[in-house]
Amino acid sequence: MSPVPRLIRWIVLLAALFLGAMTALRLAAFFAFRPGATPLSGVGDAFLLGLRFDGRVVAAIVFPLLLLGPIRWLDPFRSVGARRIWFVVLTAVSAALVVFYVSDFLHFRYLNQRLNASVLGFAADARISAGMAWQSYPLVRIALGSIAGIALMGWTIVAAHRRASSALESPRSLRRFAWFFGVGLVCTVAIYGRVGQYPLRWSDAFSLRYDFSANLALNPLQSFMSSLDFRKSNFDLAKVRTHYPQMAAYLGVDSPDTQTLSFRRVGIPSSGGRPSPNVVMVICESFSAYKSSMWGNSLDTTPFFKEMCAQGLFFDNCYTPHFGTARGVWATITGIPDVEPVETASRNPAIVDQHTIVNDFAGYEKYYFLGGSSSWANIRGLLSANIKGLKLFEEGSFRAPRVDVWGVSDKNLFLEANDILKNERKPFFAIIQTAGNHRPYTIPKEDLGEFSNVHPAADTLREHGFESVEEFNAFRYTDFSFRKFIEAARASAYFENTLFVFVGDHGIGGNAGAMFPPAWTENRLTAFHVPLLFYAPKLVAPRRISSVASMVDILPTVAGLANVAYRNGGLGRDLLKQDARDGGKSNVAFIIDHNDKSVGVVAGQHYSLRRASSGVVQRVWADFSRAPSALEARAADGDASSGDLIDAFFETSRYLLFNNRKARKHE
Repeated sequence: MSPVPRLIRWIVLLAALFLGAMTALRLAAFFAFRPGATPLSGVGDAFLLGLRFDGRVVAAIVFPLLLLGPIRWLDPFRSVGARRIWFVVLTAVSAALVVFYVSDFLHFRYLNQRLNASVLGFAADARISAGMAWQSYPLVRIALGSIAGIALMGWTIVAAHRRASSALESPRSLRRFAWFFGVGLVCTVAIYGRVGQYPLRWSDAFSLRYDFSANLALNPLQSFMSSLDFRKSNFDLAKVRTHYPQMAAYLGVDSPDTQTLSFRRVGIPSSGGRPSPNVVMVICESFSAYKSSMWGNSLDTTPFFKEMCAQGLFFDNCYTPHFGTARGVWATITGIPDVEPVETASRNPAIVDQHTIVNDFAGYEKYYFLGGSSSWANIRGLLSANIKGLKLFEEGSFRAPRVDVWGVSDKNLFLEANDILKNERKPFFAIIQTAGNHRPYTIPKEDLGEFSNVHPAADTLREHGFESVEEFNAFRYTDFSFRKFIEAARASAYFENTLFVFVGDHGIGGNAGAMFPPAWTENRLTAFHVPLLFYAPKLVAPRRISSVASMVDILPTVAGLANVAYRNGGLGRDLLKQDARDGGKSNVAFIIDHNDKSVGVVAGQHYSLRRASSGVVQRVWADFSRAPSALEARAADGDASSGDLIDAFFETSRYLLFNNRKARKHE
C-alpha cells in the first residue's frame, strides 16, 4: 500500500491538534462554569455534540490547505516560501481562536451567555468598557497566558509539519487522488455538520435537556458568526421608558416601575374552577381569513372548519403580528412580536432564552409535532431551549413517508399525533404545526380517493383570492385534514376534556374583493388576518367575538380557559377577561410588515400604520362588521395618539425580545 501523502498527514495532525485544544477548553469550561444542579448524565452528549460543532470549525480551517496545497508554488512541502506562509496563516488562525476562547470565557463569566456579536456593542463605549474589564479581570495575566497559548500552538504546527515531512511521499497515482478526495469529502460533511436536509445549527445544542449543556456544546466561533446578522438588534431604553406607563396600564402590570421596567403580571385561576383540561394547539400554515369559508368566500374552501367555528369560541378579528411561519411560531410561544429587522428572532442565539406560558402548565406532558425538521429557521432552539421536558416529534419520528420538502402530509401528522395523545395518561399540552398549505401544495396520492380535487376557472379563483388551482385545492386539503383529525380525536377518550385551539401562522396577501373593506387589499391586512378558534364542545360555550385579537393573546387566553396560574412577560392579554371588562374595546393588535417596512396597530375600527418611506401615520377603515360612511372610509393621516400607540408597541417589543428570560430557580 502506498504511503499517505505528506500534505494529508499534516492536515490530519492539524485537525487532531485543533480538535484536541478545543475539547480541552470545553472541559475547562465545564469545570469552571458548571452549575451544581446539572447532572453528569447529559455531559457526554454535550461533549459529543460539541465535537461536531468543533469539527465544523476545524474542517473550515484545514479545507483551504487541502484545496491549495497540491499547487506546486503553494505546497508547504515543495516550496520554502509556501511553508512559511502556511505557518504564519495557521498561527494567525490559532491566535484568533485563542482570542475568541478567552473572550468567550470572560463573556460567559460576566453574562452567563456564550460569546455573540452583541459584544461588538461594547466598542461604542470603548473607554468605559476597557475600564470595566481592567477593574474586573487580571488582564495582564490573561494576556501573558494568551501569548503563551499562541506560541504553543505555533510550535506544535511546525512540529506537526516536521513529523509529516519525515514520511515517504506518495507518488502521483489514483490512490493519491483517492486520499485527497476522501479527506475533502470528510471535510465537506464536517462543515455541513450532518447528512440530511439541514446543516448543523447552533439551535441543535438546545435539544439537550439543560441550558448549561447546550451552552457547553456550542463553539464560540460559530456562536459569534451565527449572531453577526443580529449585531444591530437592540432597543432604545429611553423610548421604552417613555412609553412604559402606557404599556404597563394596557397590559395590567402588577407592580409598574419605570426604573426596573417590569412587565410581569400573574394570571390567577378562579376558585372552584373546572379541572385543567388537555390543550391541543394547532398552528395552521397560511390560514388566510378571506380565503376560508367563515367570512362568506363563496368557493367554500373550509366547510368543516366553519362548522367547528359555529360550535366553538371563534374570534373573527384576529391578526398575526407579522408575515412568516417562523415569526408566527415565535409570537405564539413567547407572546412577543418578532420585530427583528432582517433575520427571524428564532435565528438569533442572543435571545434564544425566553419565558413561555406553556411551562406554567405544571404537571402537563409537553408535545410538539412538526411534519418536517425543526432545524428549519432554527426553530428547535426556541422550542427545546424554553419548553421544559418537551417531547419533539419531527421528520424521522413518524411512520408515514415524506410527501415533499415539508415532511409528512398534514393528515398523517394529525393522525399520528392523535395516536400518541390518546395513549397519554397525564394531562398534556400539545402543539401541532401544519405545513401542507404551502408550495409545492402537495396532496398525497393516498388521499385522492376520499379527497377530490376541483378545478374552478382561473378568473373565479382570482376573484376569490387564489392564484392557482393547486393553492386552492391545498387550502381545501387543510380542511380535509382538520376533519380527519377531529373525527379521530372524537373517537378517543381524551377528546371531551381537551381544549383545541386553531390559529393561522399568518395569512397571504391578496385581493379580498368585496368581503372586506378596501384596506384589507390596499394595505395587505390579508397577510395578517387569520381565524382564531377555541374548540371544546363540552367545556366552552359557542360564541363569535368580533373584538380585535392578536396571536400574542393566545396563551394567556388558553391559560385562563384551562384555569391555570401563569406568569406573563409578553404583550398578550386574556381575551375573555378583557371581554368581560370592556367588551374588548381596548384591544390592540400590533402589526409589523417586514416587506414594505411599515409598523401599525389595529385598534377599534381602524388600522393605523406608518411606512418607513414617509414616516406619516395613515389611518384606514378596518371594521368589516359594518359598512363605513364616506367620511369614515376615506384614508386620512392619523392623529398623534395613533403614532404614540404604534411606537409604544414597537419599542416595547424590541425591549422584551431581550428581557423575557425564563425564571432560573434551578436548571
